[in-house]
Amino acid sequence: MHAVILAGGRGVRLRPYTTALPKPLVPIGEEYAILDIILQQLRAHGFDQATLAIGHLGSLIQAFVGDGSKWGIRVDYAEEETPLSTIGPILNFLDRLPEDFLVMNGDVLTDLDYLALLEHHREAKAPLTVATYQRQVKIDFGTLETSDGRITSFVEKPTLAYGVSMGVYAMSRKTLAPYPRNVPFGLDDLVLDLLARGDLPCSYDFGGYWLDIGRPDDYDEANASFEKLRSVLLPSGEAK
Repeated sequence: MHAVILAGGRGVRLRPYTTALPKPLVPIGEEYAILDIILQQLRAHGFDQATLAIGHLGSLIQAFVGDGSKWGIRVDYAEEETPLSTIGPILNFLDRLPEDFLVMNGDVLTDLDYLALLEHHREAKAPLTVATYQRQVKIDFGTLETSDGRITSFVEKPTLAYGVSMGVYAMSRKTLAPYPRNVPFGLDDLVLDLLARGDLPCSYDFGGYWLDIGRPDDYDEANASFEKLRSVLLPSGEAK
């Protein structure tokens, strides 16, 4: 039961919070770092090993997590010397991973069952499984379509619904093995290549709590709602 946590980004959109701290270490609820919550969740779902892909301020992450014994997880590290996007770092330590493994961003707050996602991936024998979430966006304008200078349809201030990636995935070594190492390679590159080859990824639809802490507004929301969400996000509602 192995998880890869992507923790090497610079957190540019979350500045100034990430000026001195890497994004996975920004505090939530004044008690926990995001990464602390993630590691507690992974252990509660049966994961016993994790690889942290680090880069920007990675030494702070290593100092905080250490060998993972605080959480009952064996932790090792893979450091990026240059940014390699989402999938690129994993290719450089692929031989250290089991055939099927979890991959997640280090800035996600969710009550997703990580084990259920990985089991779904195995049962589906998919090349890749993406945890997905339904988002709704209210458009504040009337939307229209045109053809040859004529309006052919009109909807006043519609609400659009669409599926988005949660930043949590189940992957297989055999899927990633053919791709070259030490070059930037993103999840978008992987998905588009799989689609082009007709090797379709699976979706794992999720309707619980999910927040991607990408912007200051998201971070403020996470802190404002943490006390109400404590029992949802932390195993048994408490830290170990």
